[in-house]
Amino acid sequence: MEKTTRRLPIVERDEWLLPAEQELNNRYERYMDKMNAIVQAAGSLVDYANGYRYFGWQRDETLDGWWLREWLPGAHDVYVFGDFNNWQRTEIRMQRDRHGVWSAFFPTAMYRDRLVHGSLYKLHVHGDNGWLDRIPAYATRVVQDEETKNYTAQFWAPEPFDWRGDAFDISKNGNLLIYEAHVGMAQEKEGVGTYREFTEKILPIIKKDGYNAVQLMAIAEHPYYGSFGYHVSSFFAPASRCGTPEELKELVRRAHELGLGVIMDLVHAHYVKNLNEGINELDGTDHHYSLPGKAGYQPYWDSMLFDYGKDEVQHFLLSNVKYWLDEFHFDGYRFDGVTSMIYHHHGYVDFDCRERFFDAGVNGDALTYLTLANRLVHDFRAGDVTIAEDVSGMPGMCIPDTDGGIGFDYRLGMAIPDFWIKQLKEVPDEEWNIWEMWNVMTDRLPEVKTVAYAESHDQALVGDKTLAFRLMDKEMYFNMDRASQSVVIDRGMALHKMIRLMTISTGGQAYLNFMGNEFGHPEWIDFPREGNGWSYAHARRQWSLAGNGFLRYAWLGDFDKAMIKLVKQYKVLADGYAWNLVMDECNKTMAFAHGDLLFVFNWHPSASIPDYELPVQAPGKYVPLLSTDERRFGGQERQAMDGEHFSFPAQDGDNTERPHIRIYNTSRTATVYLRTDGRQPSAVTGK
Repeated sequence: MEKTTRRLPIVERDEWLLPAEQELNNRYERYMDKMNAIVQAAGSLVDYANGYRYFGWQRDETLDGWWLREWLPGAHDVYVFGDFNNWQRTEIRMQRDRHGVWSAFFPTAMYRDRLVHGSLYKLHVHGDNGWLDRIPAYATRVVQDEETKNYTAQFWAPEPFDWRGDAFDISKNGNLLIYEAHVGMAQEKEGVGTYREFTEKILPIIKKDGYNAVQLMAIAEHPYYGSFGYHVSSFFAPASRCGTPEELKELVRRAHELGLGVIMDLVHAHYVKNLNEGINELDGTDHHYSLPGKAGYQPYWDSMLFDYGKDEVQHFLLSNVKYWLDEFHFDGYRFDGVTSMIYHHHGYVDFDCRERFFDAGVNGDALTYLTLANRLVHDFRAGDVTIAEDVSGMPGMCIPDTDGGIGFDYRLGMAIPDFWIKQLKEVPDEEWNIWEMWNVMTDRLPEVKTVAYAESHDQALVGDKTLAFRLMDKEMYFNMDRASQSVVIDRGMALHKMIRLMTISTGGQAYLNFMGNEFGHPEWIDFPREGNGWSYAHARRQWSLAGNGFLRYAWLGDFDKAMIKLVKQYKVLADGYAWNLVMDECNKTMAFAHGDLLFVFNWHPSASIPDYELPVQAPGKYVPLLSTDERRFGGQERQAMDGEHFSFPAQDGDNTERPHIRIYNTSRTATVYLRTDGRQPSAVTGK
């Protein structure tokens, strides 16, 4: 792989970046230098990322036994102990090589009946921070003792999982319709859900709802359940509170059988600072996986930062990227906390000028790592997908590495949920600015594929509210039955549907929903903690609400299914930007087109307008396909869903003819019409 003197395509396509061309060239050269070194050393990036096949427990058929290896360059002495040697800490000493890798060999003849599948073990590490019992960084199974609550690594060597027949390719699913989920809180019971329960109960719900991908949170082991999986302790071990690694693999395989891709929420932005459970100071130094001192600490999250510029750390993280794809057949990643990774200030500034993306605040090592990670994912399995959680809008985030970019497939449209919350909190309905709404939904570069969402798990955590709860609040406790009359509930139901339809039809090329929000799951997410008496009451999903025919939740869920079905059938997400036809600020009405579909949104709280005239893209007959006001979705159905609206010629101020139609434009309603080739009868035009 050679360096190039050509102008990078990222600059050729965007003149705004010309003043930063040298910085972009430097960014690209740093990546190329690292890539060249990797290829020279290992032959390919895919072959380089094999740390999980060397470290940890590895079977040696030639010597007939097991190796245990761990990278601990700062350690003075390392021992391994466990139930196989009666927990004698200093009996089995590991040996250090010149690279700081410690190893011990366990001959089958000596440990045949002692080191068995499920055996428990730890490392006893002597470092600058004393003698400590630690869990290896490459442990693939970590379990918690029910009585002591301490975590221990587990020797995990089951029969190989049967992946035969699993050749799923998420890229063949088309545009992503993502169902974001947390396995532990996916069940209705007050407790921790399991991989097996998710496989049996939740995957069928996701399939029935019409989504084509599930995004799983909190997969890597984390000691504090309430961290939502974002304070990872063991990067190669699936969360044991939800079941075994094989049960997670079965979940993925079953999802693939249902036609669902499985995306993992990957946390490489930071790691838990705990010494007992995590990798912090694992070799006794404060600069093992981190930079020393304050530079290795994330103060906003109270966690530790990776030193992305250290070769061994890059190798660890890249091996982790390949591990989950290889061993568990995940179909890609949503990279968490990208903004925190790529800036030394972690994004806590205003990105108000071009220099913010290229000044001293940028973490070049993190950008190089992310570019390598994206290249690795796509080299290993070309169809797999990567999504960046970046609020800053770093140039090149979704541009291929060969063009000077970082290589993500998608970026989360994080401004969209923030906008909806601000609207609902601060702006009265009658003052909603439809131009601002349109601009927020469509504010993206053409080549930056965006995952649009009205809300995710972030908007449901304690201290915030779901859109449904923000719209209807305490009324949800008393008036969600279908017999009750409530203007608050009526408004909330209408806007809940409109916000989702607006987001999915204008916000990007992919769509995301957090589990339960599609049917307006009430209240918030609150994991068990001391402040709530360690209750699981708000760390679960009440699916029975959506299945109860006497409650209105089912109507919201039914609308979501119909919306997803329409978007898939007419390939709305693949159509790119919507074509703006009308922005009627006085009547709070907007109309836009996707192919043969016409979307009309009337955001006005009360103005319903008979014979409302609006332009359309092409002549024909327009028939309603979907309306948020249909009775089957809890609406009033103020317009006939079997109506036919024939276009007719009309003239604008420039005497340019264009077709128009007339509709009953009802308040707080969004309607989707399909254009057909039906001819207009003379009675409609008066000709």
